[in-house]
This record gives sequence, C-alpha cells and structure tokens, in this order.
Amino acid sequence: MHVRLFESLHIFWLFVGIALMMLLFCEIGYQFGRYVFKRKDKDVPGPLGSMVGGLLGMLAFVLAFTFSIASSQHETRRDNVLEEANIIGTAYLRADLLDESSETIVKDLLKSYVDIRLDAARGSDINEALKESAAIHRQLWNAVSVYAIANPSPLTSLMIQATNDLIDMHEKRVTGALRNRIPFSIWLALAAITALAMIALGTQVGYSAKRRLIAVIPLVLAFAVLVTLVVDLNRPQSGLIKVSQQSMVDLQNSMDGNKSGN
Repeated sequence: MHVRLFESLHIFWLFVGIALMMLLFCEIGYQFGRYVFKRKDKDVPGPLGSMVGGLLGMLAFVLAFTFSIASSQHETRRDNVLEEANIIGTAYLRADLLDESSETIVKDLLKSYVDIRLDAARGSDINEALKESAAIHRQLWNAVSVYAIANPSPLTSLMIQATNDLIDMHEKRVTGALRNRIPFSIWLALAAITALAMIALGTQVGYSAKRRLIAVIPLVLAFAVLVTLVVDLNRPQSGLIKVSQQSMVDLQNSMDGNKSGN
C-alpha cells in the first residue's frame, strides 16, 4: 500500500517532501550542535569537519550509483520500445503471407495491439492493458496456428516465428517497465546515509552557533533535486521523464496509412 502511495505522489510534492525531510534531519543535528556548544565541549569540532565531508562524499557516491542504475533501466525501456515496434512491424508485414481472411484478422489484431500499448504508455490502466494484450496474444496465436496447420510451409513458419517473437517481447517489456526497479535495500541505504549526512552537517552548523541558511538550504535543495530525479527515473508509468513512444507512433501511422491505401 505504501508503495502505491509513493508511486501516486506528484513529482513536485515528492521533491518538497524529500527537501523537508532533509531540512528536518539538518535541524535535528543543529539542535544537537547547539547543545554541545552550550556545554563548551572543545573536543567535538576536530573530527566533525572530516566526518561531514566524508558523509557528504558517501552520499554523493550512493546517489551517483543509484542514478546509474535508474538511467540504465531507462535506456533499457527505450530500447525495448524500439525492439517491440520492429517485431510488431515484422509480424504485420509477414501477415501478407497468409490468405486474405487470416491476413485481415491478424492485421486488425496487430493494429489493436499497438493502440493498447500506446494507451498504456500514455497513462491508461496498466492492468487492463496487460489483460487486453494477453487476450490479443491468444487470438493471434489461434489465427496463425490454425492457418499454419492447414497450410504448412516455410512461409507460414515465418509468421509463426514473428508471432512467437511478439509474445516473448511482451514479457521482456513488462519486466523492464514494471519489475526492474531500484532494489528497496538501496533506497534504504540512501535514506540512512542522507539522514546521517544531514544530521552531521546540522551538528557542525549548530556548534558554530550560526544557522548559515544561505549555505545549507542550496545544498539541501541540490541533493533533493538529485534524489527526486532518481525517483522519477525509477517510476516510468507516473514520472515526468517518460520513455519516448515515437517508434510505436510511427508504426501506428504506417499501419493506418497502409489501411487507407488498401
């Protein structure tokens, strides 16, 4: 349930929440630093600067590592869109190898399939899109297999292969879009290191008896922007950074043009 709530949050409110949490941890550290300052504990400042620098460096490293994972997954999703468009286009062309009635059925199903995929990418109900895609898979396979059994030949085997590739590509794309996400353990480590770094930074600021908001707030906002960017890349269905569907749109247009030409 908490995962769904997290996924449903608008990216702006997500950024605000991350920034406020970081400021909260910084304030906790500041209050602790002020407490130490009042006690006049002169032994604290020595290692504190090095610890703050080390934690901020560690936070930057974990952020870079997490961003690399999210960026790689984004590229995989983009490549999957292009590959699926090519596979569907191949199946659409090979439908010409069937008889007229089977060709019409297969091409209509493929057109509906492309429409469903584009609607899902544009924000329609993903679960409903998956059900409709599975139904089209069954209808395609029945239409092609029935014709192949009645008319076995090397040409019909090409259509069988194209249909099989299309079904396999569906699972590959679903896995890349919905299941390949940044592991929870990495998010947990990122949250822990962020909290520790902000507390240490706040403690250092508090010990100096000056808030130094001019320096602290830009730093916090910069890290919050980076974390928000990683989160946005990690949720392709609801984020601002979306995978381009241009190859599928081009395929859809070519199918419509082919239909009007006929």
